[in-house]
Amino acid sequence: MQITNFWQGAHLAAASVLGSYAFAWGFSAFGIAGLVALGVDFHEAETGILISALLVLLGVFIWSFSVRKVNRIWVMLVGGGLIMTMLGWLIQKILLQGI
Repeated sequence: MQITNFWQGAHLAAASVLGSYAFAWGFSAFGIAGLVALGVDFHEAETGILISALLVLLGVFIWSFSVRKVNRIWVMLVGGGLIMTMLGWLIQKILLQGI
């Protein structure tokens, strides 16, 4: 029983740390690319979004410990991070091609 609880706790901790990092990464990529597309200077967008990303990271990390199913953490945080990263990459590609 204790071994199962240990592995469940380790799985929850890994999902919380890695998932919140992936989500914050995606938030940063999407936010910076989106603000640059709206005309904000790159360095101003980068500074503002990275400060915001720290708050997002903390918020989703704390939120992840309130979720009952660990699989939901992986789907929501890692999936959301991947989607935002891909959207940020798409915006950047459009900006660089000048479409």
